[in-house]
Amino acid sequence: MIQVSKKDAKESTENLLRRFNRKVQQSGVLAIVKTGQYFEKPMSKRDRRSKAIIRQERKVIKVKKLKLGQR
Repeated sequence: MIQVSKKDAKESTENLLRRFNRKVQQSGVLAIVKTGQYFEKPMSKRDRRSKAIIRQERKVIKVKKLKLGQR
């Protein structure tokens, strides 16, 4: 559990929220929660790897197109 308290009485609420958000981002709690947000069907390791390879290839093609000025 992440806890953040005011440094002193003069610290604003915005600064406190900013520090809290930064700690949450750095801890990785949000990423873990987001991965479990939706149900995923069980998939074999082989299928997962092949899909990841396809995603990477598509991303490379997309970046090349952006650099060339195409959509």
